[in-house]
Order: sequence, then structure tokens, then C-alpha cells
Amino acid sequence: MPESNAKLIVISGPAGSGKTTLCDRLLTEKPGIRRVVTSTTREPRPGEQHAIDYYFFPHETFQQKIAAGDFYEYAKVHNNYYGSLKSEVNDKLAAGHDLLLNIDVQGAASFRQAAAVTPELKGRLATIFVSVTPEQMRERMLGRGDSNEADIAKRLESAVTEQARAGEFDHIIHSSDKESDYRALLKIYAQLKR
Repeated sequence: MPESNAKLIVISGPAGSGKTTLCDRLLTEKPGIRRVVTSTTREPRPGEQHAIDYYFFPHETFQQKIAAGDFYEYAKVHNNYYGSLKSEVNDKLAAGHDLLLNIDVQGAASFRQAAAVTPELKGRLATIFVSVTPEQMRERMLGRGDSNEADIAKRLESAVTEQARAGEFDHIIHSSDKESDYRALLKIYAQLKR
């Protein structure tokens, strides 16, 4: 495997933390960074393409890949599986591409465990947690207009559990506003590339 300084950057945080916005902007403004294309068993939405938006697999195929150890991490969410293929990550890192993955705290923990024992990941993984207060979360979810009170209460409850694990991450961005958060992410990325 050729030696490169390629990094796998894993970003986590509760709903409303702004992690998706941060990831989308970094991918747009830093063309050298590639998104990890994850896998799922859900049906493609209109316009989604296999191997571009997701790797779309039937349940049986996904379960065969689990049994074969093909994923760094996977989870079942609302009757569908989601996961990160080892080949997707390893091939792009070997080609010298920095990678970005927006994932939950459990997925980040799986990557940390894998990086401790997997030569392809050793010294290449950086985990970032975007921390947000319950007030910020609530305000942002209401601002998006995509959450009712019951949904917000459920997400706030999940956020408490996620926030408790922030100390497991290499870096924490204490969210304030989009520009400040993005500058903090750029600073972390610059440190990683030294």
C-alpha cells in the first residue's frame, strides 16, 4: 500500500448540530475531499443513483456482507440497514483521497475500534463531535420546519446520550453559528494535514 497522508474524517453530533451543513460545505469547497458513499437496504429515492448517493443492496445481500465482515460499521434503523463498506474506505484512502463521513456516535465508536487494529486506518482516522445546546437544537429544528413537538422531544432525549459521549472524540466543535463552526472545521482539517 503506497504511503499517503490521506485522512478519514468522521463527524458526529446530535440532530440540529449542523453537521450535515458543515459536511456539505467542506465537500463543496475542498475538492480534494471525497464523501464516503455508504450502503443501505432502503429503496432509492427519485434521482438517487447506486454507488453515487448510496450503495443500494437488497436485505439478503446486505446481511451476506455483514456475515462476510465487509463493513466497518452498520446499524439497522427503521427496518433498513445502513453501513460503511471497508472497500469503499480503504480503496479511496489508498488512492490518496481524504474522506469525510457524517455518522452517529455508535458508528464513530466502531471506526475508532477498527482504527486500533486495522493497518489501513491506523493513524488516518480523526473524529469530530459537533456539540450543541438543547436550546440551539430546538431552535434549529423549529427553524427547519421539519419537526413537531413530539419529534423534537424525542431528538432532545437522544441528544443527551450523544452529548455524554463527546469526550470520546478527537476534536469538539462547540456550535455557535454556521461561519464560526465552518472556520473551526477548517482549522481542524489544516491541523490534520500538517
